[in-house]
Amino acid sequence: MDATRLIVTSRRALAASGDVPQVLAEVWQAQALAQAIGSRLAVAGPPELRGEALGLTELAGRGCGVLTRPELGPDELLAAQLTELGDARLALTRLGGLLGEIGIALVGIACSADDEGTYWQCMEAIDAADESRDRVREMLRRLADREEELPAGPQDGLLPEVYREPMLPQREAG
Repeated sequence: MDATRLIVTSRRALAASGDVPQVLAEVWQAQALAQAIGSRLAVAGPPELRGEALGLTELAGRGCGVLTRPELGPDELLAAQLTELGDARLALTRLGGLLGEIGIALVGIACSADDEGTYWQCMEAIDAADESRDRVREMLRRLADREEELPAGPQDGLLPEVYREPMLPQREAG
């Protein structure tokens, strides 16, 4: 399954989760997915993204490491279902949104935590999600810089000159 579909699936699961263990399981899933996407970009992504993608892989792995690994069946692990990246810009944009959402969910859990262990677990996971999101933003910035450097042409979605005429008839003077 492509990265964008998996991210959407993860966002929906996070939104539908109810109690603290469910939310933490979905946060872990999202971090594992971010780690898999970062790994895929580091290996097969555009060269200018590879360093940041490696950083994303490490940070998301840290986010998984501070959380208790949920009991998941082999077909329930979203990261294992990643088969292709698809559109890197779209995947990174949606991944950034997902990382922001897990940060918000973790803040909610930390604020209502009854024990210090859960609180600190959430704080470390928030930090990892925030730093992961920073990496995603940097990769998006690099993609934008790369597109600015490329020459524009029909292959970039621009219409040939003949199609740039106004679509509405112009009034004649007189």
